[in-house]
Amino acid sequence: MRHTPKGGAGSSGAASSDGKPVSIGTVLTRLREEFPEVTISKIRFLEAEGLVEPTRTPSGYRKFKPADVERLANVLRMQRDHYLPLKVIREHLDALERGEQVPLPAPATPTRDLVEGVSEPGAERPTAVRIGRAELLAAAEVDEATLADWESYGLIVSHAEGGYDIEAVTVAKLVADLGRFGLEPRHLRAVKAGAEREAGLVEQVVAPLRRHRNPQTRAHAEATARELATLSVRLHAALLQTALRVRL
Repeated sequence: MRHTPKGGAGSSGAASSDGKPVSIGTVLTRLREEFPEVTISKIRFLEAEGLVEPTRTPSGYRKFKPADVERLANVLRMQRDHYLPLKVIREHLDALERGEQVPLPAPATPTRDLVEGVSEPGAERPTAVRIGRAELLAAAEVDEATLADWESYGLIVSHAEGGYDIEAVTVAKLVADLGRFGLEPRHLRAVKAGAEREAGLVEQVVAPLRRHRNPQTRAHAEATARELATLSVRLHAALLQTALRVRL
């Protein structure tokens, strides 16, 4: 069984306080305190990729020790903050277990190479972060043909002048994860259409604020848009769970 030593990628309140192994459902609940978008499928996928090795009961149910939960939290944190491929994450955690101190790259932040355009001295710095095609392929761990297929269905969209928004990394990883369950890009067109409709609803609310001359009001528009997006995602997840329970 693998254990993440102290001083690893970070600590989380996800581990059980009494040290008893817990079910995958309990793990999901604890991880969602920091990672709201994590799913049971994601946890199973990380297990299949060798990132965590829970024990099994005689009847086959997974049981996660506190160290397993902490390891999962570290994996998710490194994906979120550093955009590292799973292979690199696995090597980093294995090195920590051997007692080696392996530095991680700095958390992903806008850089000169990733920020759209080049600012003149004294000019307002652009905030739109973009990555290149090679960086997206490496982060998503897919080949050129797969990415081109996703683009043909509108799941990944590049800018006319080149490059991708940083959110494309998250989309690509989720599409890849779903693909391992047999869901192809054509199956995800409805998800894409639903997201665009939800974005339209958010835009209806914040559009008047964005047109305001007051910079504080425009900033409030962006904060409102983010909050509405978060609520929309939570509602979608709750409705999906409700629909699944009806069918099971």
